[in-house]
Amino acid sequence: MVKKHLKRLPAPRSWRIERKTSFWTTRPSPGAHGAAESVPLALILRDMLHCCDTAREARAILSSRAVLVDGRVVTNPKFGVGVMDVLAIKTTNVQYRMLVDTLGRLNLVSIEPEQAHWKLCRIEDKTTLRGGTFQVNMHDGRNLLLSKSEYAPGTTLKVAVPEQKVLAAYPMEAGAAVLLIGGQHVGEIGHVERVERTRNPRANVVYFREGFSTDVTKVFVVGRETPEVAIPQVSAIEVKA
Repeated sequence: MVKKHLKRLPAPRSWRIERKTSFWTTRPSPGAHGAAESVPLALILRDMLHCCDTAREARAILSSRAVLVDGRVVTNPKFGVGVMDVLAIKTTNVQYRMLVDTLGRLNLVSIEPEQAHWKLCRIEDKTTLRGGTFQVNMHDGRNLLLSKSEYAPGTTLKVAVPEQKVLAAYPMEAGAAVLLIGGQHVGEIGHVERVERTRNPRANVVYFREGFSTDVTKVFVVGRETPEVAIPQVSAIEVKA
């Protein structure tokens, strides 16, 4: 049986919420992102953006159809917003991109209106369908049908939203700029030196010019030489006003 409730103390550490002000918090609905890799919309509006004071007010904002995720209206307060997802609020004309900071927490970064029309999607795998059509599966649950197999797993596609048109591709190759979304160097930008292919069930290992390495599942390509997205800068010690 799937639990419908979630206490604040055991909530994912990637959520930027206060732990001891209340007892309960919002459990995200099953979706493209896991619970630890996404934040429910109700928490974003109330605890991160401070657009409202209660969950009821957050539901009212969503019911007004003023909140868009990746260019589509979302009214479910438990909808999970994950890495690289684009959040827009029509009433205030503000746009954000969900990224991960150096503390391993999901953080919203303000972006310009023209940047809200595209997002970066990492290819997890690809399959061949009947008739010679190729399907690539993205990290956010998207599937794209292509006429030819031109993108390898690990490649990041710059995709227009909500049209799902491929604007550019950034392969995981030497010199590529990547965002670390996990591990000891989470939230940092690195540049690929080489990728070591393993011949066992373990994930491939990526080595960086900065002098460290990690497995490929923690690597998200964000550009060829420089990042296409702004990275949140958070100090190790936060000072509250």
